[in-house]
Amino acid sequence: MKPHTARKRFGQHFLTDSAIIDAIVRAIDPRPGQALVEIGPGLGALTEPLLARGERLTVVELDRDLAARLRRNPALQVVESDVLRVDFGALADAAGQPLRVVGNLPYNISTPILFHLLPWAHRVVDQHFMLQKEVVDRMAAGPGSKTYGRLSVMLQWRYDIESLVDVPPEAFDPPPQVDSAVVRMTPWPQAADVDPARLEALVAAAFSQRRKLLRHALGRWLEGQGYTGDFDLQRRAEEVPVAEFIALAQSLPPHQ
Repeated sequence: MKPHTARKRFGQHFLTDSAIIDAIVRAIDPRPGQALVEIGPGLGALTEPLLARGERLTVVELDRDLAARLRRNPALQVVESDVLRVDFGALADAAGQPLRVVGNLPYNISTPILFHLLPWAHRVVDQHFMLQKEVVDRMAAGPGSKTYGRLSVMLQWRYDIESLVDVPPEAFDPPPQVDSAVVRMTPWPQAADVDPARLEALVAAAFSQRRKLLRHALGRWLEGQGYTGDFDLQRRAEEVPVAEFIALAQSLPPHQ
């Protein structure tokens, strides 16, 4: 079989370091009978060891050549699609149980993938992803940190986030120009009851001028929502804990 050449337009970087692969699979700890879904399996570096421990696996692959190669394995269910078009609720329905989602995500669309998965967090056991280290740092950052921002708040509202393994560029072929890391995302059993679109708009407004005090951008946004409460706007967005953003979103008056 002719070797597959990584395609730049798909952001393909194939994991080749066996020690790193082993560490990731140990962290995931797949078991027979679980509904495992792998995003972007590529050449199967994670797919094979996941199958060895989990027995069955659904893979989401956009690259037609790779999807054809993967279909040769009868233990794989291959979904040939852009992951941003995949209905993960339907996959959970088909499996009859919550999903365990894993993958070495294409770095050029990793944030859209994370947001695409948010609405199905209640159908997921956990998510283990290889991402650009800078993105993982932002996901896991706490208030007061320079890396704490919109991504931190919108994901920590719904998941417990833990950075597990740092991965150097030389673990891949071709090597990316950035450091990578593996993150574990475990949905909170009881997520705060809040309108996600409203929370996202609020957080986007808060961080739109992150060097300025919140009274500038967020203050104007809150006025537009008819909010008359006493939220402390004499701070910068990066100083506000996730729980306070959620409580503020919950306290907004109903849409007119």
